[in-house]
Amino acid sequence: MADLLDTLEQTIRDRRLGDPATSYVAKLTARGRAKIAQKLGEEATEAVIAAIQDDSDELVKESADLLFHLLVLLADMGLGLDDVRAELARREGVSGIAEKAARGA
Repeated sequence: MADLLDTLEQTIRDRRLGDPATSYVAKLTARGRAKIAQKLGEEATEAVIAAIQDDSDELVKESADLLFHLLVLLADMGLGLDDVRAELARREGVSGIAEKAARGA
């Protein structure tokens, strides 16, 4: 059975260049990367608000929206879940504090 996020990622890739009149993904893609990034930021903010308000149901919904828009942005940049997985694997076993220090952050 395919992972749901992998399936969603493929659906997004398939719809990116579709008809903006019938596909939200195509419509968002046609509006450009800045709009996709803006939508990702909005969803992140809404997730933060849900967490602060201790609203678990809303946090789950906003998290789904956040992941969806992240996948749209990754696809727009020619990236995908495998790129994110590779970065997470690279960080595996490294302290978050040490990893951040190595980036000079």
